[in-house]
Amino acid sequence: MKETKVLDNKDIFCHELQLKMNQLAPVCAKMEPYEFRYSLNNITPEEGSWASVLLETPETIEGWISSAEFFESIQIKPRVEGAIVLDATITRLTQMLFVGLVTGDYATDWVHKWFYFDPRSFNFYARSFYLTDEIRHHLGGAPYRAFEQKQAAFELAHEVGYQEFKAANEEIDRAYIETILALVEKKGTPIMLAIAGPTAAGKTEIVERLSARFAERSQKIAAIELDNFLLDRDYREEHNIGSFGARALHFGLLRSCVRDILNNKTIFTPRYNFIDGTSSHDLDGQRKPHGKPVQVDPADIVFIEGNSPFLLPGMAELVGIKCVYLTDDPVRLKRKWRRDIDYRKKYDPYYLRNRFFKEQPPMAAKNYQPQLALCDIFVDTTHAALWVTPETRALLSPS
Repeated sequence: MKETKVLDNKDIFCHELQLKMNQLAPVCAKMEPYEFRYSLNNITPEEGSWASVLLETPETIEGWISSAEFFESIQIKPRVEGAIVLDATITRLTQMLFVGLVTGDYATDWVHKWFYFDPRSFNFYARSFYLTDEIRHHLGGAPYRAFEQKQAAFELAHEVGYQEFKAANEEIDRAYIETILALVEKKGTPIMLAIAGPTAAGKTEIVERLSARFAERSQKIAAIELDNFLLDRDYREEHNIGSFGARALHFGLLRSCVRDILNNKTIFTPRYNFIDGTSSHDLDGQRKPHGKPVQVDPADIVFIEGNSPFLLPGMAELVGIKCVYLTDDPVRLKRKWRRDIDYRKKYDPYYLRNRFFKEQPPMAAKNYQPQLALCDIFVDTTHAALWVTPETRALLSPS
């Protein structure tokens, strides 16, 4: 009876839910009750009562988010009256988690283990898992170096700008840069350096900082950005192609560019427009009218930056230093709110929420776990930890 009263009364439900969410997501404690209520109104069941939300067992929900089919079913651009809306499955899942937290059917610890809450979206996302026991073993079982976890402060933020992100990563980034410089000195040049990492992890910025350090040493730098080889976004979405893997790219053009630059030739790569999602080149790899390619000259250090640089066929053996640079999903999403929505005006907000929910856990399993199993260096910015393989550790040890 008490449970029904809580679920049928929006004000009581909102109050009880915020108490639970304060434990689960500290940022909710910074919200005034009316702010929390306004946000909750956007995901309230159409029937008007939270009692209309039917719960599934925790085991059933775990089965969903462990299934590739579940994420494949998420629609990126569902529309109501012509406008993009939040996918119905995401809405239903968040409603269930809210109700289950209030009724006690879902323990706070269980929800935290499998999900994270984004305050600006005001919905839950399934967590991605990167480090397996096998990957830990590949990377020597423990971090090579570890620092204070300053990204923890972002738990109280709705979005994260680059200056805050850079400051939080100062120690781990400095250690990573010094490690790369030492490895290049040991291995010699020319060398290809691959930095894999998901969207908004900080790859582009760390490449810029590494490039500056190499320039201080009078070493020539070149960078090949895999994102510039992306096919037109509309084409990929129409053919259900994600944003990583050979099918998403002008792959033949990529291979010829890599081959040419390693043979000391200047190359001209495609240019991808992130705002309208179009490539400077057509599907046959030919430059479109008015398309402007990117000129890349030969160098001592050639960066390959993108989601999956050393998983692509024929690429791993060309890479002298293989790195994975990761930031946990909740922080990356907060970076995307600031960068892609506020500054770039790149996406419809609902499109961002649907796509991020749909793509991240599958990408962790299909893309980043395999690369972590191959990499020489793993940078975990969120936990401020630098991991290296035993072979790399031995190479870095004083002679």
